[in-house]
Amino acid sequence: MTTATLSLVGVTRRFGALSSGGSVAVDGLTLDVHPGELLALIGASGSGKTTTLRIIAGHEMPDEGRVFLDGRDITALPPRQRGFGMVFQHYALFPHMTVGDNVAFGLEARGVPKAERRERAARALANVGLANAGGRQVQSLSGGEQQRVALARALIIEPKVLLLDEPLSNLDPTLRRTTRDELRAMLHRLGVTALFVTHDQEDAFAVADRVALLERGRLLQVGRAEELYDRPATRSVAEFIGRATLVPARVSGDRAVLTIGGVARDVHVVMPNGETGDGSRYAVLRPDALEMADPASSGGWPGTIVERRFAGALLAYRVALAGDIEVEVHTTERGREIGESVGVRISREPVAVV
Repeated sequence: MTTATLSLVGVTRRFGALSSGGSVAVDGLTLDVHPGELLALIGASGSGKTTTLRIIAGHEMPDEGRVFLDGRDITALPPRQRGFGMVFQHYALFPHMTVGDNVAFGLEARGVPKAERRERAARALANVGLANAGGRQVQSLSGGEQQRVALARALIIEPKVLLLDEPLSNLDPTLRRTTRDELRAMLHRLGVTALFVTHDQEDAFAVADRVALLERGRLLQVGRAEELYDRPATRSVAEFIGRATLVPARVSGDRAVLTIGGVARDVHVVMPNGETGDGSRYAVLRPDALEMADPASSGGWPGTIVERRFAGALLAYRVALAGDIEVEVHTTERGREIGESVGVRISREPVAVV
């Protein structure tokens, strides 16, 4: 399957006049999706994810900026001429057609002979693990199977880029985990360039090679999931990605002093985007970078457990420290209880500051 580079350069989309209550849905977005890459576009509701996808697909025209495919300007091309495959949130399968006819539909619209359509549909279904399912009715399929049929239908036209709009949102949690693992393995095996839009961070982290975070139409940061988690570029990224408590810090070089309840601790820190400079910042304290200890032990801040949540292999404890600061600590310790006095200390450095 041929793959391609998808590029957005300075793309902006406005709805209505700003002077009369209009809004900017996408604001100067520049982004590349590399050949064979799975890139997740994430953000809260209203961040511009869906509008960006519609612009790429050709269903919306940007007010400014251009869309390129392998260096070719496709901004003005209608959707059909772009050669993209698309998997919708609700799959959009035809209930009156068999599975095979659903998959072959895009070929029929392109005038491919019936015998070839059937052969290619069977091959596409085999690629998504549904060999011999072509004669089944759509209503007989599970949610995960319907998702794979929608994927096969998108892939059968051999798209240069695959666009996926919240394709896992209708699945129950167990099926969702299984399906996203299958989706990632399948797309990598086929070498498809894909843009995956989701509001769910866990889905994005599990499926994508890189993650791009939008806020109010602007790109905050793009990179591998662990880069956004461990090296957030801004406070907004730190607060959106994962769980974190932001604590005031006084930075000097690659060190910072964090003071909670009059107890100061010196830690190794890393600045966003290679920035330098001393001064006031916020340290990003992640639950997996903290540990609990005896309240009298050195190196920690004293606190009280106010919440305890079982999370399978880990327990998540919410600990109230001085100064109305609460942190979450993830640990394998199972013996601690609400109301218990503990010490909390940093167990992994460097700590990100924003």
